[in-house]
Amino acid sequence: MFSITVRDHLMVAHSFRGAVFGPAQRLHGATYLVDATFRRAELDADNIVVDIGLATQELNGVIGELNYRNLDDEPAFAGVNTSTEALAKVIADRLADRVHAGNLGEGARELAGISVSLHESHIAWATYERTL
Repeated sequence: MFSITVRDHLMVAHSFRGAVFGPAQRLHGATYLVDATFRRAELDADNIVVDIGLATQELNGVIGELNYRNLDDEPAFAGVNTSTEALAKVIADRLADRVHAGNLGEGARELAGISVSLHESHIAWATYERTL
């Protein structure tokens, strides 16, 4: 399996419901380093996984929809604990939608999967992987 990874960062505010979250039940900020990895079994006709420029552009577009937002105020997240794991899935699913729409080029339609990792710090992160 071949892969490429592109990186961006995301800054949000949010709060959680549930005692397991302790003080994070109050409104707080989070900054994530975001890695999006695109996978395929064989390289395309250009001998690449996907156009790295388009992958970077589309990740930036997805992040732009979330960046500098209070996620508690976003209708898409009403009633949802926007945990690191949940946000990784949202970003991966939105990237998948862009692949299916052709935003990453026709060759990207042969991608096998996407994984998104959100790094909360240098010692903790969460990843969501999905097929395409």
